[in-house]
Amino acid sequence: MKTLSALVSGGIFGLGLTISGMINPAKVLGFLDLFGAWDPSLAFVMGGAFAVTAVGYRLAWRRPGPAFEARFALPTANDVDARLVAGSALFGLGWGLVGLCPGPAIAALGVGGGKAALFFAAMAVGMIAFELFDKRLARI
Repeated sequence: MKTLSALVSGGIFGLGLTISGMINPAKVLGFLDLFGAWDPSLAFVMGGAFAVTAVGYRLAWRRPGPAFEARFALPTANDVDARLVAGSALFGLGWGLVGLCPGPAIAALGVGGGKAALFFAAMAVGMIAFELFDKRLARI
């Protein structure tokens, strides 16, 4: 049941990204182009996502626990350090240059885009390289 709920949730998320246009790099770049031909339509997507999340959290916290786990898994770290800032900057830079981030890139694979496949491959290589680099730093 846990795997099925994750699959259904991921499918709904991917469908939402596709319907909203988040898998279209031109649409995302238009939203990020504040001083050019700005396309504010993705602000409505973000507003809708915020509203659904707010309601979802209110409902979730009324429950004694999650449906398929023993307890809620909440992040405990709240420090803003150089690693967080650098990672955020790198993510934002990539999103601004290409118009895709990991979620929409995976959803775009479902509609058969060659550029999305190339982005996904580069993203996977970057994630693997980071893991190797991070493990190497931990040994030092």
